[in-house]
Amino acid sequence: MKTKWKVLIGVLILLFIAAGVTASVIYSRRGVVTVQTGKVIREDLTSVVTASGEITPRNYINLGTDFGGQLTRILVKEGDIVHKGQLVAQIDETQSQADVEAQRAALNSAEADASASEASYKAGDDNITVLQATLDRTKADTERYQEDYKRGEELYKQGLIAKQDFEQRKAAWQGQVAAIQEAESRIVQAKAQLAQLKAQLAGSQKKIAQNQANLTRYADILKKHDIVAPLDGLVTYLPVRQGESVVPGVQSSAGTTIMTIADMSIVTAEVKVDESDIVSIKLDQTAEISVDAIPNRTFTGHVIEIGNTAILRSTGLAASQSNTSSQEAKDFKVVVAMDNPPDEIRPGLSSSAKITTATRKNVLGIPIQALTVRTKGDLDTRPNKPLNPDPATVKANKEELTGVFVISNGKADFHKVEQGISGQTDVEVLSGLKEGDQIITGPYQVIRTIKQGALTKIDNKVQTPKPTT
Repeated sequence: MKTKWKVLIGVLILLFIAAGVTASVIYSRRGVVTVQTGKVIREDLTSVVTASGEITPRNYINLGTDFGGQLTRILVKEGDIVHKGQLVAQIDETQSQADVEAQRAALNSAEADASASEASYKAGDDNITVLQATLDRTKADTERYQEDYKRGEELYKQGLIAKQDFEQRKAAWQGQVAAIQEAESRIVQAKAQLAQLKAQLAGSQKKIAQNQANLTRYADILKKHDIVAPLDGLVTYLPVRQGESVVPGVQSSAGTTIMTIADMSIVTAEVKVDESDIVSIKLDQTAEISVDAIPNRTFTGHVIEIGNTAILRSTGLAASQSNTSSQEAKDFKVVVAMDNPPDEIRPGLSSSAKITTATRKNVLGIPIQALTVRTKGDLDTRPNKPLNPDPATVKANKEELTGVFVISNGKADFHKVEQGISGQTDVEVLSGLKEGDQIITGPYQVIRTIKQGALTKIDNKVQTPKPTT
């Protein structure tokens, strides 16, 4: 055989061997899934809830008015610091001042009438006392004249005195009896007059009380023409100008807001927390606050208030007051007090808060993206499992389990995991894994679709994203 044929045959044999090896490798790698992996490690974890909102003072008051009128003076400007009781504005007081003067004059007149009535009543009472004394004296005299008349009658019958003397004694006695009747009549008349004077005095006193009440009311109205600061704070809103008219609020419409005074000693970030996170928020939890208008700075704070009413995200209304679907996304109001608010802080500035809800030291942790969900049926890889399982088995197979896939002998093995707190990138593992376990952490599509027991190939090379054009 010629040498060239020998070479050709040798080459063909090598090609057949290479093809066989290649086919064998390809066949052996059929069904192998390329994955990225990581280790279960011990680490410190912090659970943080992030929410956005705006800066608000803890205490603020919108100053309005109880009556309509023209603003004659505004004594402050927006941004001024005011103190409790300080005069900040005035409303025209011409009519109220006139009302006060009229009521004061009416009160003085009523007091003068009452003084006159009281003097008359006292004089009438004294007069009754005099008349009563006169009556008592007349009665005493009448008894004496009566005794004299009786003695004269006996003497006249005995013929010891003249008839004229007897008639004089009788007339004197009868005159005293008439004097008693006259004195009693005067007392009755005087008492009637005294009762009338007493009624007049009571009427005058009642009129005084009414005028005093009216004067107090009008004086209070006059006092309210002076708008004073109800607290120490900062004038944060001043929508009116001097000369404008202000009106009080009524049931169907709001009144004029003259200004807003905010107590900036306690400044808060009022944020809206998603309903899925609100259960982990507790009072006094610490937070980091960022203010959009003050970049590159963060401020510390703590939770001081947690809302109990869900707020619809689309409308900002309480869920209980809305007729929209209850399936709409909801938030809850959380108030975070700033520990050291900066001087440049202002109400209404957009802000966000990162609230620390839990901290764990030296716990088992895994990347959040490694977690996946499978049903019990997905994990059943028995070759002889029943084709038509009973209803109880069907229901059990639908139970969802949360866990990760662990690399075991080159295969993906699902482990149910009990979770603890979640950090920004990692989650705490309470059970189901041990330190050092190698788990599948990516790619995302592989984690979603990989099957129990699948063959795996580890490729942990960093994937450089392709540039976009």
